[in-house]
Amino acid sequence: MTRTTLAALTAGFCLTLHGVAAQAATYVYVSNAGDGVISSYSLDRDRGALEPLAKTPTGGEVMPLALSPDHLHLYATLRNEPPQVVSFRLDPTNGELSRQGAGSLPASMANVDVDPSGRYLFAASYSDDLLSVSPVDARGVVGDAQATLPTGQRAHAMHASPDGRFAYATNLGEDQLVQYRFDGASGKLSPLSPAAVSTPSQTGPRHFVFSPDGRFVYVLGEFSGAVTTYAYDEQSGQLTALGTATGVPASSKLIRGMAREDIPAGDDTPRIWAADIHTTPDGRFVYISERTRSRISAFEADPDSGKLTFLRTTEVEKQPRGFNIDPSGRFMVVSGQLDDEVGLYRIAPQTGELTRVDEAPTGKNANWVEIVTFD
Repeated sequence: MTRTTLAALTAGFCLTLHGVAAQAATYVYVSNAGDGVISSYSLDRDRGALEPLAKTPTGGEVMPLALSPDHLHLYATLRNEPPQVVSFRLDPTNGELSRQGAGSLPASMANVDVDPSGRYLFAASYSDDLLSVSPVDARGVVGDAQATLPTGQRAHAMHASPDGRFAYATNLGEDQLVQYRFDGASGKLSPLSPAAVSTPSQTGPRHFVFSPDGRFVYVLGEFSGAVTTYAYDEQSGQLTALGTATGVPASSKLIRGMAREDIPAGDDTPRIWAADIHTTPDGRFVYISERTRSRISAFEADPDSGKLTFLRTTEVEKQPRGFNIDPSGRFMVVSGQLDDEVGLYRIAPQTGELTRVDEAPTGKNANWVEIVTFD
């Protein structure tokens, strides 16, 4: 082999490695309750484009989704009878979902999440005022719920702390978050003292997220469109309210919301109807969705105090129940329950401003969005 040939082969090998590294795969999954499928997409971050991949049947009214910590499993919750969670294996090479099994749930669940160890799945039931814990086996398959806990009215979301030692759940009907110590060995939940912390009155706490550094919890009020910041004490697990910032400006001409089932028949008064909340991976920006005006609101987060400052709102897909941010923090995918497309938005790194760059078709009643990247 000549020196020239060897150099050419070496250069080609390096280019191949560079190409592999540059082609990190990012997949997007959207649940469509109306037709019972999960739509999957490939996100090309270089071009800012969404490419439809497949529609995976789930066997029911699929809504909340959750990813395992290793990103190799996607859990899909069916809210029809009998309520259950379906486990899918995720293929990193092409994003394909393969059904592995299903576990029973005690009620229709508004939200599910997996603890940091990947061994337990948490669920919150709005309709039945309860929480549940389900085991996840070594294959990543969720089994039947092993523990059910009564909670306050209209439970809406449940998540573990980043270290997995504590767990929290919102009670939308009682303006509170319940607090638990979580035993990762047994899956047992034990109430802290106090067992709950309050949100501002008539907030309707719905979804919440931890800041990426784990120091703060941001709680979205469905009725207020505001986000309340709590400090997280990693020793005691206690949450302490720090302040609240509204994400619905007066120009929206919306009044404070209320539970949809409590609105009198024939009353079409425009009300705040907030839904989802997410933060960028660097913690600089927090976003919420509001369904009545079909908008995403952006806040800037102070890294030291957790204080949020409202920035702007952006019109998005119709009735945006769910959205999510890709692991690079460069893109947001938004689904609209009354829209036949999902939208792809570029996030400006310095200002957090959203710019719509692409769209792709989706199914009926699109709601939950999960995004995963394999490097």
